[in-house]
Amino acid sequence: MQLASGQTTEYPWLKAYPADVAWDAPLPVKPMPAVLADTVARVGDHAAVDFLGKVTSFRELGALVDRAAKGLIALGVKKGTRVGLFLPNSLYAVAAYYAAMKAGATVVNSNPLYTEREVRHQVEDSGIEIMVTLDVAMLHAKLLPLLGNSSLQKLVMCSMAEALPFPKSFLYPIVKRKDVAKWPRDDRHVAWRDLVDNDGKFAAPALDPYNDIAVLQYTGGTTGTPKGAMLTHANLCANTEQASIWCGGGLQLTAADKMLGVIPFFHVFGMTAVMNFAILRGITIVPLPRFEIKQTLETIARQKITIFHAVPTIYTAMNNHPERGKYDLSSIRLCISGGAPLPLDVKERFEHGTGCSLVEGYGLSETSPIACCNPPTGRSKSGSIGLPVPQTVIEIVSLEDHTSLMPSGEKGEICITGPQVMKGYWNKPAETADVMKGARFHTGDVGYMDEEGYTFIVDRLKDIVIASGYKIYPRKIEEEIYQHPAVEECVAGGIKDAYRGETLKVWIKCREGMTLSDAELRAFLKDRLSPIEMPKLVEFRNLPLPKTLIGKLSRKALLDEEAAKTAA
Repeated sequence: MQLASGQTTEYPWLKAYPADVAWDAPLPVKPMPAVLADTVARVGDHAAVDFLGKVTSFRELGALVDRAAKGLIALGVKKGTRVGLFLPNSLYAVAAYYAAMKAGATVVNSNPLYTEREVRHQVEDSGIEIMVTLDVAMLHAKLLPLLGNSSLQKLVMCSMAEALPFPKSFLYPIVKRKDVAKWPRDDRHVAWRDLVDNDGKFAAPALDPYNDIAVLQYTGGTTGTPKGAMLTHANLCANTEQASIWCGGGLQLTAADKMLGVIPFFHVFGMTAVMNFAILRGITIVPLPRFEIKQTLETIARQKITIFHAVPTIYTAMNNHPERGKYDLSSIRLCISGGAPLPLDVKERFEHGTGCSLVEGYGLSETSPIACCNPPTGRSKSGSIGLPVPQTVIEIVSLEDHTSLMPSGEKGEICITGPQVMKGYWNKPAETADVMKGARFHTGDVGYMDEEGYTFIVDRLKDIVIASGYKIYPRKIEEEIYQHPAVEECVAGGIKDAYRGETLKVWIKCREGMTLSDAELRAFLKDRLSPIEMPKLVEFRNLPLPKTLIGKLSRKALLDEEAAKTAA
């Protein structure tokens, strides 16, 4: 077999690959709207989206997408036009996503919790011309200053009330009247109901899945200015197929399964592993507009959710909820954790409470995102991000020359080659050249691969703390601290130090009703960490540690706080 580097070897992961999954399985390539069309033709009468009790079938979703696509074309959308989605999880988010692509546009996923400054950067960087959003005052207020003062020319306003079943649809404008946007009826604003008021018949533009950009997926910006990863239709289609093959083998998923959509669809994990996966498989999506622990638990129990992907902080919140025992979560049979490292304690407690295996996966915006995952029905290795998904090659290359392959068990940079790897960064050729060496994508993550092909992440290259010349890996520190029964949340990071260069600091929040002192922590870590790795600074907090907009613990926010203290 041929590696991306040109070296010939037997892929080590084939020795441990699940019996019901073929690594070289064919991956059909088609434009993303065709994925939806195929499902409509196959299971048109099955429920596609159940949004807060209002159910839309696949046939109804397909018709809505056609009408919205025709409406967008009437607004001037053509191949390559950037259409932004400034939406929480909802029927609108699903329909607008597929409609924009069917009209030939490139979707730009945008987080509705962005600040006005963040939205402006994304609009100006990507050249968004049309933004689809909800008629929520807070969202409209962020977008209105951009209309006519940037590339943004029109807002498509979706009515929250009209997305709800009766009587919620009647009560919402009354109960939430202060939250409903009062937008002007001018040519810069278009109501969703007017956009889709047509027969849905039009000549759809021909899409080249390998070259046409389906989505600009902006990176999180945790280590710098966010960049738009150019994901083609082929990238997204291949990665959705990879997820389907990986999860659908031994589990034998059917149309009777239900997928909870609590991860935002504007995030790459939610977009592919939840929304696109469910569309491909003909599975009902039950979207929640935001994560609320009680609503999440109630929805799983009431709807008998069978598929529940999330980030570790959500699983942590469920484990620690005081009324967790009231809810029957036994319907869940497929759970994948992504977006951040999954602490072993969180995994074990969730599995004990649900009876469902919780496996860790790995991916990036640049890889659509799924690259590795532990097998849902095969051997899962704790602390590992698993095996490469079909037709994906993982290589560990030297941190010195960035080319040589490292032997089994030796640390290096994780590199990915596969059909899901992005075309490049939008309008950033230099940054693209930094991470793309031929077909090989350099992730910036440090890790190693064992003899069976399971990959383990050690840390991010940019997160490694170098104190007095010694390298310290924050992820390892966090993993050891999480073993203490009193710890609920933990983040480790390097802060500037005039003497050492950097000093390791940890931030900890204890579980409700439990305490931990600095001395007790150090005694616990004495036989787990070397003297070099022992944190020099420890800060205990009563409130939850800061998180990113999708719920990941934010090292950047804590380090920014430290930098602000120093500057003051």
